[in-house]
Amino acid sequence: MALLPKKFPAPIAKPLGPFFAAGLVILYGINSAQNALSQTAEYKNDPRNPNQAAAKH
Repeated sequence: MALLPKKFPAPIAKPLGPFFAAGLVILYGINSAQNALSQTAEYKNDPRNPNQAAAKH
């Protein structure tokens, strides 16, 4: 007796493709906004800024 039932050829990735693409667009936009905001004058000298040089002690 098989452990799993019969497999049905249902497409999964093709109908969900637009949602994956939309997710990538949203992530790209969030990344761009975060990079732009980390370069503003308010956060440029913040020690939590990852773009700041680490050797400033």
